[in-house]
Amino acid sequence: MANNEDPAQQPSRPVMARSSTITNRAEYDKLWHDSRLSLPPFVRIPLATLTAFGIGMSLGLAHGSQMAGLRFRAEHAHRLPTNTAGWYLYHKSKNYHLAFGGLKEGFKVGGKLAVLSTAMFCVENLFDVYRGTKDMFNTVMASVAIANGFSLWNRFSAPETARTVKKGLKFGFVYGAVQDAVSLLKGRPVGYIEFIRRQLGKNAASEEKQLS
Repeated sequence: MANNEDPAQQPSRPVMARSSTITNRAEYDKLWHDSRLSLPPFVRIPLATLTAFGIGMSLGLAHGSQMAGLRFRAEHAHRLPTNTAGWYLYHKSKNYHLAFGGLKEGFKVGGKLAVLSTAMFCVENLFDVYRGTKDMFNTVMASVAIANGFSLWNRFSAPETARTVKKGLKFGFVYGAVQDAVSLLKGRPVGYIEFIRRQLGKNAASEEKQLS
């Protein structure tokens, strides 16, 4: 079959492919640069989930093993061993209870923190997309929303809900401020900072017009 394609157009294909690759690479680099903490959502959210699970696992493991040890001692205080073999079995059983109790509490706390962290970062990203800007206000709103949802799920009383929301507000403010500081250092736009700059620019322009 004869090739009816114009030979003059054939060399342009590698050029077009190279141009498309360069464009995709530039968009990819821009996505990483413009994202919070220079991490796109598809990287930042799973990383936050794993980090939260690791922290919760460590805290739960320490607390769970301690409580399991105290509970084991209380349950066996009235029947302590009287010989070497008995003490060996006692400590062996105690170590088993420590490990089991620690792992059980570790997975429980780690799972809760992982779910809360995933929800918070997903909601934060939704606010980023909805508002079209990334700043601490999105982080604060996401933290407060998740704190309210957590309180509602656990059926907290009004005082407990208020304390939980207050903690969420503090976390969102501090973490959001840290993210904004990193964004400013990286040269990324921050919503309220850009708004203030625009207002100052408008005021300066109006003053120049009045003077002229």
